[in-house]
Amino acid sequence: MTYDFDLFVIGGGSAGVRCGRIAAGHGARVAVAESRFWGGTCVNVGCVPKKFMVQAAEYGGWIQDAPAFGWNIPPGTTHDWARLASARDTEVARLSGIYATLLGNAGVTTLEGYASFAGPHAVEVNGTIYTAATIVIAVGGQPVRPGIPGVDLALVSDDLFTLPALPKQIAVIGAGYIALEFAMLLRGLGAEVDLIHRSEMPLRGFDQDIREAVCVALDHAGIRRHGGLPPLAIEAVGERRLVHLSDSHAIETDAVMLATGRMPNLAGLKLEAAGLAADKRGALSVNAAHQTAVPHIYAIGDVIDRVALTPMATAVGHALADTLFGGNPRQASYLNVPSAVFTDPPIASVGLTEEQAAATGLTDIYVSRFTPMRHTITKNGRRTLMKLVVDARTQKVLGAHMMGEDAAEMMQGIAIAITAGATKQDFDRTIGIHPTAAEEFVTMRTRTRQVGVP
Repeated sequence: MTYDFDLFVIGGGSAGVRCGRIAAGHGARVAVAESRFWGGTCVNVGCVPKKFMVQAAEYGGWIQDAPAFGWNIPPGTTHDWARLASARDTEVARLSGIYATLLGNAGVTTLEGYASFAGPHAVEVNGTIYTAATIVIAVGGQPVRPGIPGVDLALVSDDLFTLPALPKQIAVIGAGYIALEFAMLLRGLGAEVDLIHRSEMPLRGFDQDIREAVCVALDHAGIRRHGGLPPLAIEAVGERRLVHLSDSHAIETDAVMLATGRMPNLAGLKLEAAGLAADKRGALSVNAAHQTAVPHIYAIGDVIDRVALTPMATAVGHALADTLFGGNPRQASYLNVPSAVFTDPPIASVGLTEEQAAATGLTDIYVSRFTPMRHTITKNGRRTLMKLVVDARTQKVLGAHMMGEDAAEMMQGIAIAITAGATKQDFDRTIGIHPTAAEEFVTMRTRTRQVGVP
């Protein structure tokens, strides 16, 4: 059968654009459909605009620290939310445009509109049906709203980028990385922040030392934590909001932001027309090759229950295009994927946590806690935590974790070492760069503890 395209990609985010562009470079006839904005969540309402706002909050911290280094800061220095929003939005629009341009330059047919299945090999966009030999679903995810009364009175993370002004007070509901990042950046820009979450401690799944350290950092930032208190309802009180907690206490605030997770954006895709259905978690199940239950239909990125990170989605999209059209069958590895949480200070990790490693065998743990050189002068109380998780038998470094300034920048290099299979002895014989915090990763000589079962 003759098809309109060799490959049709549903979704113009990081995964879909990379997959489509590389496939076209291999000579495939490719179409990519996008219903909202090119570049997807990361470029438009995620990683990129969020990072600009994190950086804006960091400047506020530096202003506070500057007098300790002799700078005379004028009293009454304030932040201009509208000016930040304008600069942020201009850059986001530029980057979003680049994604569409990249596809066009690669010879990809770009379609702006909501795509849905019209059959196993057919996709409908704006009333027109297109056929393709292979289809890739890369529609990303969307914020989840919990099922509590008044939930529509709350914002979600996307909404932060269209707020006309910074709320004086805001309650953030959630305990994951999105909740913590937004709580801290809003606090850094001057808002009073309450953080509400049903778990006792935030960042479930992260290393326990990191979880404890972030609680200290939240307290230090002046964020009011309400752990172990799930919200029961949100109520409007004039222009303000009242969040009712499970202990019968209520928090009155100007705004409420939900950061209670994300789910695959599959609604309206008409999966049944292609013989597909979401699993009980609302995601698409795929095999190791990212094939769905229909072999010529693939799913990548946040629509599957794997690592929901932009660089991971991009790597998978590239590998899939190489496999299908480049004569180079390969898979992107989900092992040792580094990640960062842009709190203040930031968190970065790669590999196994102490708890995960201890469950596999005897593990050596190395931990260093110290005051960064800068803050021996500012006296602002900020601390750094660095940690290595090592297999006691082979001395292979299984994981690295850090909370401290420049953590994400450091962890990229550490991730290379761990991916390459470096041992603790390799770290030990590496000369540190002095004076830096990074050198601590190669100077931790004394084991803090040993955990796990031999």
